[in-house]
Amino acid sequence: MDRLKAVQVFITIVEQGSLSGAADKLDMSRAMVTRYLAEMEQWAGVRLLNRTTRRLSLTSAGESVYQQSLQLNAISLTLPVQQKHNTKDLAGLVRISCSQSIAQSALSLAISEFLQLYPNMMIDMQISNKSVNLIEERIDLAIRITNQLEPSLIAKPLSTCHSVICASPAFLKNKTLPTQPEDLALLECLTYSFFGRSLWSFEKEGKTSTVLVDGRLSANESVFLMEAALNGAGIAMQPYYSVAKYLQSGELIQLLPDYTPMPLGIYGVYTSRQHMPTPLRAVIDFLANWFNTSSHWHSLMQQG
Repeated sequence: MDRLKAVQVFITIVEQGSLSGAADKLDMSRAMVTRYLAEMEQWAGVRLLNRTTRRLSLTSAGESVYQQSLQLNAISLTLPVQQKHNTKDLAGLVRISCSQSIAQSALSLAISEFLQLYPNMMIDMQISNKSVNLIEERIDLAIRITNQLEPSLIAKPLSTCHSVICASPAFLKNKTLPTQPEDLALLECLTYSFFGRSLWSFEKEGKTSTVLVDGRLSANESVFLMEAALNGAGIAMQPYYSVAKYLQSGELIQLLPDYTPMPLGIYGVYTSRQHMPTPLRAVIDFLANWFNTSSHWHSLMQQG
């Protein structure tokens, strides 16, 4: 880890008197603050703080390390500050994690446009539906679609994911179409196994309803479930951005159009704003603007 940053975190912990206070001051997750402190104690080879339920206090060895840390930090502040780069000068590698659906529908284009704007930047995309540990997997930025954010991470809102209930004409042939969410409980639904029990929630005229759906096919990848729906395997809840073209072509039929599936937020998730690398900041700023202004993305957003 960055030793100078660890020194600065250690100083802030002492000044604030708690790990949570330091996390708030630095706009950093408490998990990251704890890790920096652990690294400081490992490098020093001694315990630096006495921990009680009410407060923290320096050990005798910690007092010595604290004074040395103040000196080191003072020296670092006298060094020239790195100037901001323009798009042609900015260089670096940013590792991004995201699901296959958002990668395929949006980020493949967005990142291509970013690389055209920043010719010396590099992006490493890690495509996975798992909610990866950013620190352990060395991920700089995760694009997550959720309404349950981890409190230990910083989340930048990017957009909203609207969903649609749909099935193929072949599956719906000779079947009575559902007219309310409760009807789905009697039909073959394609379920997303990462969500555990498949509770589908809907809103209509300010009222919320939830139905437990089931079926013989489940998967941990929404693109697979979309393909299964196209092949007549059942009814799916899909991001509108994934199935918009199939709804327009008639290959999929929207069901329950009067009921709105609960939307999810699309976020850029990272560990800390403090001392953020310029390449990462460039990616986050670009994506925030792209989701807000891209005609391609807006064409995939459900209108209604």
